[in-house]
Amino acid sequence: MRTGEVARRTTETDITVQLTLDGQGQGEIATGIGFFDHMLTAFAKHSGFDVAIKAEGDLEVDGHHTVEDVGICLGKALRQAVGDGSGIARFGEATVPMDEALVQAVVDVGGRSFLACQLTMTSPLIGAYDTQLTIEFLRALAANAGLTLHVRQLAGSNDHHIVEAAYKAVGRALGAACQPNSQGLVLSTKGTLEG
Repeated sequence: MRTGEVARRTTETDITVQLTLDGQGQGEIATGIGFFDHMLTAFAKHSGFDVAIKAEGDLEVDGHHTVEDVGICLGKALRQAVGDGSGIARFGEATVPMDEALVQAVVDVGGRSFLACQLTMTSPLIGAYDTQLTIEFLRALAANAGLTLHVRQLAGSNDHHIVEAAYKAVGRALGAACQPNSQGLVLSTKGTLEG
């Protein structure tokens, strides 16, 4: 089983994440931020990963610590599940429409952390979710999973649609990148995907 499990406790958050790459797209998510739960459930569904996340954070301050720390933990769990990268496709790409919005995600699970994110949102909040935290989540995910991740908004004016298309696109791209490759080898001339 290609799985990862992370528990992280600080003075700001208490988070557990369990991830199975070869799953059914099941999400059991409880972060205390309704829209974020919805996005992580969509991420699980479209990646095909089974994801269980329980997070308690200092939401009386705001959602920043919770969202960022979930990204850290999810990234670490993904890295654990991928291991040395033996047998995965490594690269994945998805472009997802949601009504007027269109977002593309391209990922390399190659051990090199980099995020390029071009999303234009005009509303500060979607429910209790700070739209600026989309980039913080993606940055934490990429840094801790060792991803090169490009996310580009190609169209869109409704922030809910833009953010949801982004989470779905990232999920689908990662799902494709973590699929078995036909050779069963590490797809790198270095012989490793560990940085």
